[in-house]
Amino acid sequence: MNDPVIENLTHILDRIARACEASGRPADSVKLLLATKTVPADRIRHALLAGQTLIGENKVQEIRDKYEALSDIPHQTHFIGHLQTNKIKDVLKYNVSCIQSVDRLELAEKLEQRLAFEGRHMDVFIQVNTSFEGSKFGVAPEAALDLVRQVACCGHLHIKGLMTIGLFSADNEQVRKCFRLLKSIQSQIISENIPGVGMAELSMGMSGDLETAIQEGATIVRVGTAIFGERIYPDSYYWNEGQDNS
Repeated sequence: MNDPVIENLTHILDRIARACEASGRPADSVKLLLATKTVPADRIRHALLAGQTLIGENKVQEIRDKYEALSDIPHQTHFIGHLQTNKIKDVLKYNVSCIQSVDRLELAEKLEQRLAFEGRHMDVFIQVNTSFEGSKFGVAPEAALDLVRQVACCGHLHIKGLMTIGLFSADNEQVRKCFRLLKSIQSQIISENIPGVGMAELSMGMSGDLETAIQEGATIVRVGTAIFGERIYPDSYYWNEGQDNS
């Protein structure tokens, strides 16, 4: 019996490769992040054993609950959900290598304090709200450069790029505007040549719009549903400001 996770994974990798080719980019210029919210550890293992190495979780509780079951397989875990400051200590317990959702100075400063205390460093992305939706987290696009400058002063945080959640819309051109905006912010930050700030990574695009994201410069696409199947709740539930996504 064929494993649907492996079949779906093969299809997604093919989509990524074809999108890269169509955009004149090398296939290895885009990394696949497995968005594993609500996915049981045994199903994630299938994808990791098939050669995948990067997963992303939205909730500290899920990282904790799956940690032991996945610890024997080499991989990296990125935190991609809204991080409450009172969960910082918890998220650092479980070998998270990058926090993609730094969207405010308070969070950066509290992270810096905890990392300094533990003698550790952390890669981070700045999350930008490119859809201008009140239900989405992320710094306002016009404030992104200032936040980058402020976070760059935190010696234990290493900015590697930007992350955004595009508009949840069937209108591809409206979604494309979000990705183009993130790319333009990246270019602006690069031109400022801020010491210690890396801008190589753009984390944008999910199951339904990864081709558009790759066309607009994504280096990481976050795919869950198209690999692991539909969840009980829509993607928007996990990003909604009214929910506790810790």
